[in-house]
Amino acid sequence: MKDNVLMRIAARWNMPFMLIFALYTQTHGELGPGGGFQSGVMIAAAFIVYGMVFGGHEMRRIVPRWVTDIAAGLGVLIYAGTGVYCMLMGYEFLDYTAIMPGNPGGGAPWGMTSVEYGVGITVAAVMITVFNEITEGTAPEDSTIIMEKQ
Repeated sequence: MKDNVLMRIAARWNMPFMLIFALYTQTHGELGPGGGFQSGVMIAAAFIVYGMVFGGHEMRRIVPRWVTDIAAGLGVLIYAGTGVYCMLMGYEFLDYTAIMPGNPGGGAPWGMTSVEYGVGITVAAVMITVFNEITEGTAPEDSTIIMEKQ
């Protein structure tokens, strides 16, 4: 697809809109349809479309493996950290009352939002990692190097 100018322009122009819609879905997850998983998939899809049009090596240049590794761990840490904080405060795992003990209903939005951000970061990082692992070493120039060695 590197020679298809229309696909290259469409991928570049649509990527910001895909990311903005993913952030909208993330921030409105507790109020309506959406949340961490859906926004994580949309964020990853924006980068995967870019990688499909420009090549996996180009996407790995933009989002290197170490970035997705750190992001996946950070997302799990945010999710689990919210639950561990609740437990350290003397409540059950992910009992959001611990966030604002004086206002039991007030802690729920903060707790849900932090958990959803953790899920979104983890899902996006894992999906990008899966795409990178699948496409690694599949570029035509890589196969010609292998053919020359034989």
